[in-house]
Amino acid sequence: MASTNDLKNGMVLKLDNGQLWSVVEFQHVKPGKGPAFVRTKLKNVLSGKVVDKTFNAGVKVETANVDKRGMQYSYKDGEYFVFMDMDTYDQVHIDPKVVGDAANYLLEGFEAVVAMYEGNPLYVELPAAVELVIAETEPGVQGDRSTGGTKPAELETGHSISVPLFITTGEKIKVDTRTGDYLGRVNS
Repeated sequence: MASTNDLKNGMVLKLDNGQLWSVVEFQHVKPGKGPAFVRTKLKNVLSGKVVDKTFNAGVKVETANVDKRGMQYSYKDGEYFVFMDMDTYDQVHIDPKVVGDAANYLLEGFEAVVAMYEGNPLYVELPAAVELVIAETEPGVQGDRSTGGTKPAELETGHSISVPLFITTGEKIKVDTRTGDYLGRVNS
């Protein structure tokens, strides 16, 4: 248990019949009249839904002990993704629903943070940007700017993103894992 005065970004709370909510933002408010309160923005750990919730200051809230571990993606076993704990070398099979959009940027050997609660994986968190090779893209035609200067490209993971016209097959690029946006070339 913690007080609403102790809230921090990233803290996971157990609210509404045991649902897990991560604190995205919080603000302590002391109005001129009336009692102080804490305004928060919470994100549901499983569904990703974001809600605004207000608590009275000093109210006790139940916190969840979420264990975040550095793990390495090993391989895909049927439909499950297999990650290896970097400390214990234990392998964990993770459901594709838990991996979510991170699957678009996973290659064998990539490291990620896996959040576990009571032995169950909650979500997989990749670095903000990863470096991947363009597996296939059409050559850009000089002077063709009718599409806003981008074209589709398939990454080595099989996921497609939009890249500038000057990018060619085989180039290594940096991709934002949160938005799927092209960030730039990687100089080898």
